Amino acid sequence: MTTDAQAPGKTTHDAEEDARNRDILIYVDGELVHKDEAKVSVYDSGFMLGDGMWEGMRLYDGEWAFFDEHMDRLFNSCKAVSLDIGKTPEEIRGILDRTAAANGMTSDAHCRLMITRGRKAKPFQHPGLSKWGPTIVAIVEHSRPSEDVQRRGIRLASVPQVRGLPHSQDPKFNSHSKLNCVIACLQAEQAGADEALMLDPHGFVNTTNACNFFIVRRGEVWTSTGDYCMNGVTRQKVIDLCRDNGIPVLEKNFSLYEAYGADEAFLTGTFGAQTPVASIDGKPIGTGKAGPVMMRIRTLYKELVAQNRAEQQARRG
Repeated sequence: MTTDAQAPGKTTHDAEEDARNRDILIYVDGELVHKDEAKVSVYDSGFMLGDGMWEGMRLYDGEWAFFDEHMDRLFNSCKAVSLDIGKTPEEIRGILDRTAAANGMTSDAHCRLMITRGRKAKPFQHPGLSKWGPTIVAIVEHSRPSEDVQRRGIRLASVPQVRGLPHSQDPKFNSHSKLNCVIACLQAEQAGADEALMLDPHGFVNTTNACNFFIVRRGEVWTSTGDYCMNGVTRQKVIDLCRDNGIPVLEKNFSLYEAYGADEAFLTGTFGAQTPVASIDGKPIGTGKAGPVMMRIRTLYKELVAQNRAEQQARRG
């Protein structure tokens, strides 16, 4: 008999199987093409160098949750690296809506929007070699988070790979350059866990390789300072919900010692919203299941998504 401790590895991005994804259409630079034909050039700067930014967004009842916040982050990031998208947020919204409609999607869908500096004239690093404008790709899949992951939770392992200082590569960038996160994930899997718990350069608990990280101690919700992690849209919504609903929340430095002794721990991200953490370095966290504080936050978050959806619909008339 397989126990939870022996179960195959799961990730926060595991989704329920959906056969419709075998034939989805993907947006590639103005065209909708079957997923088997969706390609970019081997000269593309994203393929060659990881030179690009991306956003993950979720479709709820015809609306992209917190679309404005995602566009703020995307456009700020691209501006910071002098990457001209060449489109407005409204035009980006049109691309996402067009892609979702072509696939018959109105809800339970997830988009990965990718913007790279585009095709290069020669296979070298200098950004000036990208002469033809950006590459824009939108993959929208039918996608519901795995119920098994929500039931069992994620097993984390603390790893040697850290999130770096802002003057090396600012971890606030949601960039295509994710090798440090891939290395962290490999280290966690080799330690027998599902995903990695990464520390900051000072040894404080920071984030996972894929999501933001929270703990609950004696009724207080703690997360990192945000100085060394990608500042997730869902992360900020959870912080705001706690502040607005009388749940004590702290953005602070804390160590593995305090994480091991937490009453609850959970991850946040656009795909899974809130995902429970079962253990860290083999040590069970609380009951090893979703705890009452996370469940309250999940309820508040669902209400916020519905409110945001109604506001977007009202704004567009």
